[in-house]
Amino acid sequence: MKLKRLLAVLLSLGLLAWLAADGRWRELGETIGRLDPQAVAIAATGFAASYLLRALRVYDEFRGSAHGRFGACLRIVLIHNAMVNVVPFRGGEAAFPMLLGRTFGTPLPRAIASLFWFRLQDAFVVAIVAALIWPGLPLPLRAGGILCLIAAAWFLPRWARRPHNWNERGAFTGKLAKLRDAFAESAAHARYGWLWTVTNWMVKLAAQAWLLGALLAAPLAVGASGALGAELAAILPIQGVAGFGTYEAGAAAALLPAGIDIAAGLRAALALHLFVIACAVTAGAIASLFPNAGPTTDGRHPNTSL
Repeated sequence: MKLKRLLAVLLSLGLLAWLAADGRWRELGETIGRLDPQAVAIAATGFAASYLLRALRVYDEFRGSAHGRFGACLRIVLIHNAMVNVVPFRGGEAAFPMLLGRTFGTPLPRAIASLFWFRLQDAFVVAIVAALIWPGLPLPLRAGGILCLIAAAWFLPRWARRPHNWNERGAFTGKLAKLRDAFAESAAHARYGWLWTVTNWMVKLAAQAWLLGALLAAPLAVGASGALGAELAAILPIQGVAGFGTYEAGAAAALLPAGIDIAAGLRAALALHLFVIACAVTAGAIASLFPNAGPTTDGRHPNTSL
């Protein structure tokens, strides 16, 4: 764990050192200066739509606890998203189970299993999109990869729901059994989970592709390659502090086949990353201003929707 954190810090310091060399701060400012208000507004609208879709995903799964409180689900999503984007070493993920517990009284194993299932769905969708559009990938390998991913996404929830005796094999295995059961419950309760996940990623990637294309003065397809590369880098086991370093490297590497040199790709990706963080922190700060009504005990929702 210490080695992973050290590597994460080194990745972020490497990006900072690159920026400090040869006046690249000025070049970053020039890149950001290319954006017009219309491009910024379209991208911000896309991110806002993505937040709403993620809140719908939470509301769909926890509708029995939410009792119509969609605003409470949106508050959870916005604060969690801000924490993930700011807290180093993915520590912000802990906000999701904590917020679910404080808002709906969700047990910790159930909340952790829900977060795991959400992230697993995200990974499946991003991987399938990558297999669909990755340049130069042979058709048999492309089709085989997509089929394997779909099969795994179909199989895992059904495996979790199968009868098992894990709770009889010892204390540690008993804890795993609780997580497996919670995972099965999480996957079973979301009626439209895959719909919200796929739609969210279409909107999220489109917004990032639009902004990245505007930063590079490049077609939308080029921006889409960079956005996908950045998101694929986000699922790596080693992340830079608040994602800085890995996000930019993933985007810049994906832009190379489109003829975008590494320096230009890193500058544009950093500008995009800063915009993503600014949107997340702003939305999270606004959401935190609304009080948390807490869980209900009588089946009715509190007076406030948040």
